[in-house]
Amino acid sequence: MSNVQSDALVFFGATGDLAYKKIFPALQAMVRRGHLNVLVIGVAKSGWNLEQFKARARDSVEKHGGLVRAAFDKLASLLRYVDGDYQDPATFQALRKELGDAQHPAHYLAIPPVLFGTVVDQLGKSSCAVGARVIVEKPFGRDLSSAQALNRTLLRTFNERAIYRIDHYLGKEAVQNLLYFRFANAFLEPIWNRHHIDNVQVTMAEDFGVQGRGAFYEETGAIRDVVQNHLLQILANLTMEPPVATDSESVRDEKVKVLKAIPPLDPADVVRGQFRGYRKEKGVAPESQVETFVALRLQIRSWRWQGVPFYVRAGKALPVTCTEVFVKLRRPPDLYTQADMPPNYYRFRISPDVAIALGARVKSPGEAMVGREVELLATHHPTAAEMDAYERLLGDAMKGDPTQFAREDYVEEAWRIVGPVLGSATPVHEYEPGTWGQKEADRLIAADGWHNPEMKEADHEG
Repeated sequence: MSNVQSDALVFFGATGDLAYKKIFPALQAMVRRGHLNVLVIGVAKSGWNLEQFKARARDSVEKHGGLVRAAFDKLASLLRYVDGDYQDPATFQALRKELGDAQHPAHYLAIPPVLFGTVVDQLGKSSCAVGARVIVEKPFGRDLSSAQALNRTLLRTFNERAIYRIDHYLGKEAVQNLLYFRFANAFLEPIWNRHHIDNVQVTMAEDFGVQGRGAFYEETGAIRDVVQNHLLQILANLTMEPPVATDSESVRDEKVKVLKAIPPLDPADVVRGQFRGYRKEKGVAPESQVETFVALRLQIRSWRWQGVPFYVRAGKALPVTCTEVFVKLRRPPDLYTQADMPPNYYRFRISPDVAIALGARVKSPGEAMVGREVELLATHHPTAAEMDAYERLLGDAMKGDPTQFAREDYVEEAWRIVGPVLGSATPVHEYEPGTWGQKEADRLIAADGWHNPEMKEADHEG
């Protein structure tokens, strides 16, 4: 059933925060584009009825997506609601009744991972899983062993081809563009290797704190929250070999091969930090050792990348909100270059705007053969007309296209890499909000120096 279109969408956790902020706006957008014309059944335990559920949906799109009356009216006509406890078989009997003639529903679990097993088992016992797909929201476990246990739970009821592990970051246009830009341009691929690249830096910075979600962050921390999933996904898109075809498994095979070439992180290559004031947040332990910032150095032991250091950092309460990749090229021979002039680079900005830039040198006007640094820049500012990540990924799952979803072996390889530095394996250093983390992170990168993203674009040409 890999290419069969889903004929119903069921989402558990339908009255929760994720549904309110992301899912209803995505569903309205799908209807507006003509991509959704099947029953949408919400399941939750809130004591609600269908009219209250529709009112929640309307309030959601008004606040987070912008009400499009015709599209919302159509969405409202597709909505159904089942209220009940996930442990009660009667809830799933009611769901089976609402599904009616649907033979290939897609079940989206927008619920805490602790409930995955209960819901999946009930789907199997109630026959709701027959011919169905399941869409699982991250996190996929807390470490390698829990991820393997979660996969065993899912595989009791669904086969791997029917499991869609959703990481919204993979649905972002800019993340997909990394892959396209690499393999669609003849000028890039010949230099994309250890012979021409000096180092690679990936930075995911946020200028805000935990925003009242202290209890959640105490259970995750920066490594679990964004490194194990988002940033390793970016790294895989940057470094994977060209796939033999563009089908989902060929692409995902190459991503897994990259992760297999990365050794487990050494604690000596990781620096964790915590911004001053984090421990005063509601839900945070007074002596918390959870990191709100992490910087790490890793290697990819492959023919293409042997010897190239990769630096990754992510943090909250930093100077800007920006996700950016900086690829520093090796310095050319000193013929026309000055020793203190920075080498060439590629820069890929993923958010909040999208940019692809090349740092180059041009001759300065005058008789002397001296140059100056310029940046050749192409930018794109996302518009409201573009697909949101959840709209894209829910649509792909319902079409049966798993390309932008994490496969079981990928998830387990990612946990293997970060496993040795989870928890309190390394000390936590305090840093001031509004700075680029603690100075200890500078020792990882030594003479290379961190590239700090700026919100104001540099001097550029073109």
